Amino acid sequence: MRELTLPHQRSDLVRLRRAVLYFAAVTIALICAVIAGIAISSTWIEPGVVVRVMVRHLLPGGWVKLNGIREADEVVVWLIRAPRVFVAGLVGAALATAGAQMQGLFENPLASPDIVGTSAGGALGAVMAMVTGFAAISVFALPLFSFVGAGVALFLIYLLATRHGRTPIATLLLAGVALNALIGAVTSFVVSLAWRRYEVAQEITFWLLGGVDSRTWTHVRLAAPCVGVGIIVAIIYARDLDILLSGEETARALGVEVEHVKRLILVNAALLTGAAVAVSGVLGFVGLVVPHIARLFIGPGHRKLIPASALAGATFLILADLLARTVNRPEELRLGIITAVFGAPFFLYLLTRQRRGAGYW
Repeated sequence: MRELTLPHQRSDLVRLRRAVLYFAAVTIALICAVIAGIAISSTWIEPGVVVRVMVRHLLPGGWVKLNGIREADEVVVWLIRAPRVFVAGLVGAALATAGAQMQGLFENPLASPDIVGTSAGGALGAVMAMVTGFAAISVFALPLFSFVGAGVALFLIYLLATRHGRTPIATLLLAGVALNALIGAVTSFVVSLAWRRYEVAQEITFWLLGGVDSRTWTHVRLAAPCVGVGIIVAIIYARDLDILLSGEETARALGVEVEHVKRLILVNAALLTGAAVAVSGVLGFVGLVVPHIARLFIGPGHRKLIPASALAGATFLILADLLARTVNRPEELRLGIITAVFGAPFFLYLLTRQRRGAGYW
């Protein structure tokens, strides 16, 4: 006798197949994006050369020989292009993961990492590093100032929104909007004071537009631990975030420490966003667009959505940076312009869909 398959079992099987196909496709796309991002620039380097050089440096043992590869090509691949591509991947993964957490916490597809002020705080910290001259003294100064700025912004917003040990989501949202505006005004004021110093003003403008040009392995080492820990923590607390979607009272009844989980998600999203802003400047819409697209394929369950968003975010930003380098050769467009070109129309689509009352979760 043939076994009967219940409708819900068929549905689970379909979702599983879609998830497997999604992860396989995005993983392959990410590998191809990394190779293309290193191979394509002002001068073309064969993909085979890129793969051999990367394997040679990334895997221990030195069993891959570089016979026939010019030393200049090895230097370009490993020391110039690879760090830029890796930073773009880390930043894309960080912003997409933070966006998935924010959208889940606020139960709103229009939520993004910027909503708790960490991007604005990180931008102000970086501007202060450039204006005071610390950024010119050490490569660590700008990321450190940016990260501290993001942390201070999160602390202020949490302080404003929390009363009697509880942090209402609506109050947190309003506090974030208000503090974002205030930090933006302070940043503009500091920039206006430095405008007569042309080199500093130009550096600030380029940084505020976002980009991963001139990044080194030092920037990779700065961002990788924070991004790695942030993604792991997000996956660990994915189940609690799923339960929160059913309502805070229900979550408490199921044993979730609601306020602790909300604080941890906020801090983790700030960690991810601060690490991204610290090495890439301000990049909008990545945390808004990528999680929504991943959710269309994976569904709202955060245990799959978070790694799916991280992989897609890394792929998206590597390809966006590749486009920024090649669309207007020999000049480069700022990466923030490319993300805005793709993200702004998608934001308007989501806004229109919400106004029409279309379902989301």
